[in-house]
Amino acid sequence: MFYTICESLQEVSKEELGHTDRQYVAIVSFDEWNRSRDSFEMGIDMDQNISEIYTTKAEVNYDSLTGSFSIPNRDDFSKEDYKFAFALDEKGIVFIDDSGKAREIIDGIRNSKRWKLPSLERFIYDFLDQIVKDDLRLMEKYESELDTIEKLIMEGDEKFPSSRLNEIRNDIRDLRIHYEQLMDLGQELEENENNFFKQENLRYYRLFLNRMARLHDNSTSLRDYTMQLRDLYKAHIDIKQNRIMTVLTVVTTIFMPLTLIVGWYGMNFRYMPELEWRWGYPVVIAVSLLIAVGSLLFFKKKKWL
Repeated sequence: MFYTICESLQEVSKEELGHTDRQYVAIVSFDEWNRSRDSFEMGIDMDQNISEIYTTKAEVNYDSLTGSFSIPNRDDFSKEDYKFAFALDEKGIVFIDDSGKAREIIDGIRNSKRWKLPSLERFIYDFLDQIVKDDLRLMEKYESELDTIEKLIMEGDEKFPSSRLNEIRNDIRDLRIHYEQLMDLGQELEENENNFFKQENLRYYRLFLNRMARLHDNSTSLRDYTMQLRDLYKAHIDIKQNRIMTVLTVVTTIFMPLTLIVGWYGMNFRYMPELEWRWGYPVVIAVSLLIAVGSLLFFKKKKWL
């Protein structure tokens, strides 16, 4: 797919692309790129391979700028990232993509963007913006979930979704790493080492970097929130265990003197006077009850129960 950058992206053929002075956008597969990269006249000698893409980054070459995107799947972060490469110079940008993600993003730009001052810099800004356009809403969704989890913890709900809390923390971690990589890429573009971009258009990259900084800060706050909830849950577990231990200790303490009485009179020595005393049995019962009730009142007064 080939486009020229006008008021919007206009689809053209590869032959038409060679007869226009407008900056362009192209999407090719990895095989097509390796076969026809010389036609783009970017002077890139390296082969692009999807298996070598691990991060989102940009690298400055002598007369071009190359890099890659590794975009987490917002619907399911456990799935494989969308991976594709790119190469650009002052004439345009080429996306080398087998995943279809670059085309999806570009279709979103074509359907929603019209430019008064079309330029390659503005297109790149909108492309980067499309990658994170729904992330603020995603952050709000995570925050709402975390608020619900906090409420469950405070209410002592036994159905606390600890696995979901771990999933959210892992998703936010992946987003934070992604934002950091996008910030590095944006800074490389803003540096404009090869002077591919007009100075007045570098403001687009600064706008993008500011947005990335805000999203990064939000993700950091949410990560800290998940850590606080985990600590809060552990604290509630500890409190619950302490209460159980307190009850067990109180019960043990109450029965210790009763055990002593049972053990004492269980010896059955021949000359123990209480064994033949008529009121011995009722007195032992009364003493045992008195000890139990007295212990309970004492523990209640000390607020150990």
